[in-house]
Amino acid sequence: MGKIFCFGELLLHFSPASHGRWLKTQALPVYLGGAELNVATALGKWQMPVSYCTALPDNYLSADIAEVIREKNIFTDTIFYSGNRIGSYFLAQGADVKNAAVIYDRDYSAFTGLKKGMLNWDLILKDVSWFHFSAISPALNDSVTEVCREGLEAASKKNITISVDLNHRPKLWKDRDPHTVMTTLAQYCDVIMGNIWSAHQLLGIPLHESRIDPDKHDTYLEHARQTSLLMLKKFSRCKTVANTFRFDRLEKGIRYFATLYSEAHRFLSSSVFESDAIVDKVGTGDCFMAGLIMGLYKHWPEEETIQFAAAAAFGKFMESGDATGQDIATIQARAKQYA
Repeated sequence: MGKIFCFGELLLHFSPASHGRWLKTQALPVYLGGAELNVATALGKWQMPVSYCTALPDNYLSADIAEVIREKNIFTDTIFYSGNRIGSYFLAQGADVKNAAVIYDRDYSAFTGLKKGMLNWDLILKDVSWFHFSAISPALNDSVTEVCREGLEAASKKNITISVDLNHRPKLWKDRDPHTVMTTLAQYCDVIMGNIWSAHQLLGIPLHESRIDPDKHDTYLEHARQTSLLMLKKFSRCKTVANTFRFDRLEKGIRYFATLYSEAHRFLSSSVFESDAIVDKVGTGDCFMAGLIMGLYKHWPEEETIQFAAAAAFGKFMESGDATGQDIATIQARAKQYA
């Protein structure tokens, strides 16, 4: 098997303490972020062969960043050096990246300046058997959308497995139509991960809120079944659909579960993971995606794959920063605990 290739924008995540405490202490933690880098970091931690491609300016900051990424067991030879700045975002500690409080500063970054023809996909995809990206990249602008399409076409010609995470970031799409863009790109994908809401927002899959009873777990599972079957039918290349469900509950903190559909057969994680020991909400979906990719890459049984991915995502809630540091044994122990 070849390498798992992750393509997307690297971001500097500035994480200020709430209520202005960061100004009083003159301390502002900085993490390396970006959905695809988070996936690559988890896979590298789990000793999977993974490479990461982004665009960075050619300066000493980028050199420092690339060195840290290499230390995470990630190949960096596909990083493209161009442009003048690194994108960033600001999010208060413990908040959700989907929160309206997130502040993006990524216009005119090296990655958003990518254009079709700049990347040598034949060279980049050498010895690659899996291509992963997310809906965040095409949300940036039309030019990056074309670069994504170019990469997907090149990967398809090489019979590389392609996965997408339907991360929906409304602030990034602005006045562009996500449905049209993502429906086109999803045609290339073998594996699609998201949830019933992002499938509706990005792919136009019907959402039936009236059929969901918030107090009945089974109504969400049934909606996930309907959504997954429609996606498998709509996107002929797609063979696997995963849906995650995360609910913030005041009395229990976080409630989390997931489903996996493969060849129209349904597999479920443990019905509920719950905890009030929440440290950070950033990167949980990326951690799930990494677990899903690893299970499918290694041809694990579907039941084992979905349980591992869900347990990994749930464990990420108990970690600070964008990417997980959990090892496989810790995740497997948690999966057994909730089984």
